[in-house]
Amino acid sequence: MSNHLSSRAASVGPPRRYCRRLLHAAGIGVALLFAGCTTVGPDFVQPESPAITKWQAADGKVLLPDTTEQMRWWEAFGDPVLGKLVETAYRNNYGLKVAGLRVLEARAQLGIAVGYLYPQVQQLNGGVTYTAASKNAANTAGGDLYFREYNVGAGIGWELDFWGKYRRAIESADAALLASIAAYDNALVLLVAQVADTYVLIRTVEEQLRVAQDNVVLQQNSVRISEARFRGGDVDELDVLQARTQLLATQATLPQLDIALQQSRDALSVLLGQPPGGLAAYLGPTPGMIPAPPQALATGAPAELLRRRPDIRQAELAAAAQSAAVGVAAADLYPSFGLTGFLGVVAADGTNTTRTGNSGPGQLFKSDSLTFIGGPYFSWNIFNYGRIRNNVRVQDARLQQALENYQGTVLNAVKEVEDNMVAFLRGREQEQILAQSEIAARRSLKIANVRYQEGYSDFQRVLDAQTALLKAQRDSVSARSATASSAIGIYRALGGGWEIRSGQDFVDSATKETMQRRTDWGDLLQREAAEPPLKGTGSGWPAPDW
Repeated sequence: MSNHLSSRAASVGPPRRYCRRLLHAAGIGVALLFAGCTTVGPDFVQPESPAITKWQAADGKVLLPDTTEQMRWWEAFGDPVLGKLVETAYRNNYGLKVAGLRVLEARAQLGIAVGYLYPQVQQLNGGVTYTAASKNAANTAGGDLYFREYNVGAGIGWELDFWGKYRRAIESADAALLASIAAYDNALVLLVAQVADTYVLIRTVEEQLRVAQDNVVLQQNSVRISEARFRGGDVDELDVLQARTQLLATQATLPQLDIALQQSRDALSVLLGQPPGGLAAYLGPTPGMIPAPPQALATGAPAELLRRRPDIRQAELAAAAQSAAVGVAAADLYPSFGLTGFLGVVAADGTNTTRTGNSGPGQLFKSDSLTFIGGPYFSWNIFNYGRIRNNVRVQDARLQQALENYQGTVLNAVKEVEDNMVAFLRGREQEQILAQSEIAARRSLKIANVRYQEGYSDFQRVLDAQTALLKAQRDSVSARSATASSAIGIYRALGGGWEIRSGQDFVDSATKETMQRRTDWGDLLQREAAEPPLKGTGSGWPAPDW
């Protein structure tokens, strides 16, 4: 066993020698660390967006430049029920809660990336090994080939960030965290608009029901008149049958409207995070009116769209995260430098080298058992058959995809604003025309009824007038609904509404308490943790405005 011990002797010595070697190794590590100032891979540059100076469908009489209204745009409809629904959905919607939890996930992912800047392998270990060496191996004559060895110590491995691989990974995770926040904001924008659209649909169906029920009353009166005249011999049975057919056709629309009303209420319940039913506390016991949008909508300049729409921010941040991923992949093309070592105590059976002549596990925690093995290393995967370089190309292709996706997202955002603008402006005109048409149709039916009762015209004139009135009323309701929906679409396309989460966390207190009881989250559940902790890592984005 003497040969085995002699091989260990070089790494074992008094504490002073150990300290000198440890400081020497640390000095090498620090020198390599400061030498590693290179960061490979592209630095992200904000992509250019299409130059759009004005809205094509804009009309200065109905569009305002002030964008303050967009933060809580639903209040411009002057409907307190709508405001209550939005606040409830913001607190309880499950899809939004999932988006908030993804922000927590991104925080933890950033923590993982930051951890790689420090020693990547830190293990406290111990064990017992039994050695039975070959007697026919070299240099085994006279040696103890059968022995047990005991060890307790800590191992460490630290790949230095010489090429900026881990800094790029932090940069990527930093951008991914901000992208998850933008995704949450986008989910909130869509949720608010969906709640408003569903509420408008409910009020629209309620008005369509009212129109149908009013026309049922009118047509029932026509049936009674035709039956009276038939009994008096003034008309034949055809008038009665036509009147009943008209009435039954209108009554047949009521069940379908009831179905649509119940389904839209169920959809709103799900958006509010509650089972279907129980909306009376929000909608009231009686049907309401379709919320009327303001005469003038605050749209702002097209350039503000890039700063306001969360999905545009998300697309840009996704490109930034992917840009850093190119650097992470490119770092594998170069050699890696690091430190490795073991610090602990080692003893074996049958050594009998101490002054007391003892050996075995009892000697583990003696000063003579102190062992330190360590030093710098480098590795370079040069025979990779193009795998690393092709991985860089894969990441670069994904970066270009993200940049193209950003351009497409901007164009689609502009299209959505323009589409809803023209629908709103022309919808206003249609709404006014249909209102006049409804007045004329109502007057026409009144005259047709009088002329029929006095025998100056046949019943067909009454039927035509009833059909025209019902159509005019339905079209008028649909036009008012479409105008309200296009106004909602403008605000959604402009990215308004996410500001209501200002000062709020992404996850509610009850959920955080549940998660904390299940898993030690440390301080990551604090609202301040959403702000990326590292500044100047290359991302260039300010912290979110809370």
